Amino acid sequence: MVYQKIKMVHVFIIILVVSCLCLIISKMSSTEICVFCIRKEGPIVVKKYGGNFIQLPDIDCRKNPPFLVVMVTSSHNQIEARMVIRETWGRERIVQGKRILTYFLLGITNSKDDDVVTQESQKYRDVIQKDFLDVYFNLTLKTMMGIEWVHHFCPQSDFVMKTDSDMFVNVYYLTELLIRKNRTTRFFTGFLKMNEFPIRKIFNKWYVSYHEYPGEKYPPFCSGTGYVFSSDIASEVYNVAEKVPFIKLEDVFMGLCLAELKIEPEELHSEQTFFPNGLKFSACRFKKIVTCHFVKPKNLLVYWTALERSLNKKCPAV
Repeated sequence: MVYQKIKMVHVFIIILVVSCLCLIISKMSSTEICVFCIRKEGPIVVKKYGGNFIQLPDIDCRKNPPFLVVMVTSSHNQIEARMVIRETWGRERIVQGKRILTYFLLGITNSKDDDVVTQESQKYRDVIQKDFLDVYFNLTLKTMMGIEWVHHFCPQSDFVMKTDSDMFVNVYYLTELLIRKNRTTRFFTGFLKMNEFPIRKIFNKWYVSYHEYPGEKYPPFCSGTGYVFSSDIASEVYNVAEKVPFIKLEDVFMGLCLAELKIEPEELHSEQTFFPNGLKFSACRFKKIVTCHFVKPKNLLVYWTALERSLNKKCPAV
């Protein structure tokens, strides 16, 4: 009986400690974790020049400007995902005469994993990295790092895409739609979120406190699983970011920047082409989408092979 009571006390203490840690992390997310953020008499904002680039891709955009630069947020343990992306939609290619390049965005872990990423970067020359802690709550910093890289090193590109490492991206159809859209300035598109509200439940992954964001509703933004914008927006966002209160949800932060710039996200096509909640695969279906979420590396390779085999084949009318 005494042993059971002691065991129950231990369990209670463990639950209490875990709860306290979760509470501390949720409160730290926009201040202590974001080491390159600064308080300006109230809201937390992103430092414009926070951190140094420690890995850069081997490219001179002035000599051969790409049509589209795809920036993939990744983490150190997603080596398999990066390798498969390099073999599939992330491989450098020419589509309808347009050059497409893909780069991976990473922070640091202060562990031996950093050495592995350094070796990977030296081999493939497709990593953009800064010296901030690579954790989920710093995803806004990671995305802003990509924005800064475009602003400084590749403003000559026509379009930029931000996506994640568990995505299927049909760069063929995306290129076709961008050419057809014929918009090269102040254009921002993706899966539109026009009526989203902050989640105030403290243990939710996307919890946002009133201190972090006091508003009752978010401005229009696009799902962070995949959005595309004309490259001029990169420089505009880079220059306006210090005026915008920091929030750990990078897609919402981009929406706040767009609102400050008075840029409205737009549909890319009259039919849905971005699928942040996933989609059952078929080659004919995936020929007419831009993104699909929740795709594992082994499936990505199969899907991409099937897509490329079907490119010159007709699909039955729906």
